[in-house]
Amino acid sequence: MSRDELPDIIDYTSKRELKRIKDKDLYETVEEVFDTKTVLTLYELIRRRIIKRMNGVISAGKEARVYLGYGPRGERYAVKIYFTSTAMFKKGILKYIIGDPRFEGFRPRDTRSLIYTWTRKEFRNLKRMYESGVKVPRPIAYRNNVLVMEFMGEDNRRYPLLVEVYNDLSYDEVKHIYELVVEELKKIVCSAGLVHGDYSEYNIMVKPDLDIVVIDVGQAVPPEHPNAHLFLERDIVNINRFFYREVGLEDIYSLEELLEEMGECLGMRREG
Repeated sequence: MSRDELPDIIDYTSKRELKRIKDKDLYETVEEVFDTKTVLTLYELIRRRIIKRMNGVISAGKEARVYLGYGPRGERYAVKIYFTSTAMFKKGILKYIIGDPRFEGFRPRDTRSLIYTWTRKEFRNLKRMYESGVKVPRPIAYRNNVLVMEFMGEDNRRYPLLVEVYNDLSYDEVKHIYELVVEELKKIVCSAGLVHGDYSEYNIMVKPDLDIVVIDVGQAVPPEHPNAHLFLERDIVNINRFFYREVGLEDIYSLEELLEEMGECLGMRREG
C-alpha cells in the first residue's frame, strides 16, 4: 500500500488529518494499521452491516488505534484496531492469556494469531462486564484484530481520561470519582467475576456529569487465573496511589480492607 492509498472505508476527513502528518510518519501509520488483512476485516464488517464508515482517530496507543465509526443507521461506534506487528505488545499480553481457563490450550502460532485471540478476549470481557452492570462501553462485534463497541463521548470526541481531568476537579468531586472507581472495581470482581488487571487513571473515562466509564479490559482474567489475586492487589495499589499521592485525596480505603472484601468474592467463585 502506498502513502497515497488509504482504504475507501476511511472518511475523507480522516485522510485529510493523516496527510497533515509528515510523510514518513503517515506511511508508517497506514502500513502499521491498515495492512491488507485488516482492510479485508473491515470490509467484512461492512458486508455484515455492522459498520458503514470511519472518521478519524479518537485515541492512539502503542498497541492499537481507536477510530470513530458509524453504523448503517448512523450509530456512533468506537472501532479499535490492534496492530498485528507489535513485538513489545506480544511480550506483555501472554501472561494474561496463559492461565485463563477460557483459553486453555492456546498456543500462538504467530503474532497475528495472538492479537486475534486478544481481541476476542477483550470482547468477551466487555460482554461479561456489561451484562453484569459494570460501566463499560457496550460491545457490538469483533473480527480478527478489530473490536467494535459503543462510542463513549460527545460531539465526536471521546470522554477525557481521569488522568487528563483530575486537576480541574474540586476535592469533593475527586472524592466522588474515587467512590465510583472503587464501586466499579468491586462490581468487576464480585458481579462480573473478573479482575481488571490494569485498573488505573489511564483506563477510566470521566463523563461531564462526573460519572465514569471503565475501558481497556482485554487483560481482565477470571479468579481461576493463577495471578488473579496478584493482579487485584496491583489494581487497588495503583488506584490508591493515584488518588492519594497524585490527587491528594486523604480519605481512601486501605489495601487490606478492599482486598478482604473483594478477595472473598474471588474465593467464593473459586470454590464454586
